[in-house]
Amino acid sequence: MGNGVREGQVDFKQQDVEPVSAHLPSEGNQEKKKVLNSLMSGALAGAVAKTAVAPLDRTKIMFQVSSKRFSAKEAYRLIYRTYLNEGFWSLWRGNSATMVRVIPYAAIQFCAHEEYKQLLGSYYGFQGKALTPFPRFIAGSLAGTTAAMLTYPLDMVRARMAVTPKEMYSNIVHVFIRISREEGLKTLYRGFTPTILGVIPYAGLSFFTYETLKKLHADHSGKLQPSPPERLLFGACAGLIGQSASYPLDVVRRRMQTAGVMGHTYSSILLTMQEIIREEGLIRGLYKGLSMNWVKGPIAVGISFTTFDLTQILLRKLQHSTNVER
Repeated sequence: MGNGVREGQVDFKQQDVEPVSAHLPSEGNQEKKKVLNSLMSGALAGAVAKTAVAPLDRTKIMFQVSSKRFSAKEAYRLIYRTYLNEGFWSLWRGNSATMVRVIPYAAIQFCAHEEYKQLLGSYYGFQGKALTPFPRFIAGSLAGTTAAMLTYPLDMVRARMAVTPKEMYSNIVHVFIRISREEGLKTLYRGFTPTILGVIPYAGLSFFTYETLKKLHADHSGKLQPSPPERLLFGACAGLIGQSASYPLDVVRRRMQTAGVMGHTYSSILLTMQEIIREEGLIRGLYKGLSMNWVKGPIAVGISFTTFDLTQILLRKLQHSTNVER
């Protein structure tokens, strides 16, 4: 915003026009640039993070939607068998669908988070300052909910591609066509409710933890910005806390999304939970694969937050240097 104000003042002196008319377009341009930067940074953050952990993510989903008991040894065997039978790149099967979903999802989520922080800051009177804990949690929850609502069918498609052989669905469009014809369009939103219920604590706690750790670091170290390794550590902690809190709903969501191809008929969240607990037990059923998430989640979230922050910083520097040259 600072550059916009200075440019507006220069125009006022040189052209003898009202300061309001000179200031508003510059401020609007700065806001547009800020939103575009957030979208670009979020998209890159999501793509890099998800690609890095795609093999672990696919393995986790395959355990979540089956009745097999999870263990690190069994997870390794599954990865190795997949590699032998289908080839190395099969470990990234469904990642194209993940990218189609995660790029808009992460872009919307990070951009929405910046906007919600600004709105809540204005509402609570924290302009230019860090939000207090409760608004910090609310900003994260609203950002995650907004992104999930706008991109949910893509998550459904990604889950289907992750648990089915490549002969069943040839590409993303084929998944949409087959689901629409054989199961109905409403199937694309199966599992939507547990997704939203899960994303509220997940996104809320993730953003809350990351922002809180950055604030504590600044207060105690006197540095305005943490280093990249510190950002990775803060993001890892955020992912660990956020995913642990919402994990049972993640299992329920995956079961409901893949019911049509796994021979189940899950009609509601409670019935799905009851069936999982009855067949597999509370911990082994609803928390299946959580230990893998404790490896995958912190890595993915750490990379995501760090990539977003560093990309934002880089884009601001590039824009600042461009403005100085002008």
